[in-house]
Amino acid sequence: MTQKQSKKTRRHDRILQTLELNPSIRVNALAEALDVSSETVRRDLAELDESGRIKRTYGGAVKTSLFEPALTERLALSLKEREAISAHAVQLLGDADCIFIGGGATTLHFARALRSIDRRITVVTASFSVAIELSTNPLIDVMSLPGIVEPKEGLVCGTDTLRFIARYRTHFAVMGASAMDATGVSEALLPAAQVYKAMIENADQTLILADCSKFDLRALQIVAGWDPKITVVTDKMPINTLKIAMDKAGTTIHVIDAGS
Repeated sequence: MTQKQSKKTRRHDRILQTLELNPSIRVNALAEALDVSSETVRRDLAELDESGRIKRTYGGAVKTSLFEPALTERLALSLKEREAISAHAVQLLGDADCIFIGGGATTLHFARALRSIDRRITVVTASFSVAIELSTNPLIDVMSLPGIVEPKEGLVCGTDTLRFIARYRTHFAVMGASAMDATGVSEALLPAAQVYKAMIENADQTLILADCSKFDLRALQIVAGWDPKITVVTDKMPINTLKIAMDKAGTTIHVIDAGS
């Protein structure tokens, strides 16, 4: 590595560290912090954007989230927030009698909350853990989708999965999120993203269950843009560009107090 490349690499690392702490920082502020010109920062941001490590925004950038820890690791994170979000989301189902449920840590918490439901409901899911969790209640008819096993997330995906999803129409799709920014909800794992996108497209309404750690981040693939048919259940009110985008699109936001 040349000295010039080394300086640029260190500068890129500092930009990523700064965005981690302050996702809404502007180009001029970055330039001042790094003691370089605004033009240099813009070139750096363009290179980081091209590599997928950030997403450019008007006047600045946000760090992307390309990968997530494995499902077993994530289950222990933000436990109280996810449990409170999930309990509230169950109440939002009303009298819906058929729903899609995606994979991930938050949707497994949702399945645990849904497990005690005292009426009949049909659940269509690609997630093994969600299917097993709900199968303990005889009032819940669980339809486990076919497909190729994705071991990291414990779900199925692929052409057969998408073909079967297209055969059904549900009242709700209940999804987690790897990340959320002004462009919408995104997922870090490409095969899972295709499944979640198909579920959302084949549901009348979508519940996005995500704590505030997912705000102002961008993952690999957008699964849904902001829309009046989407309700976000979270633990803190979004701010800045994320909140503006949601409001402009007519997306509903439910903020849940997770307690101490």
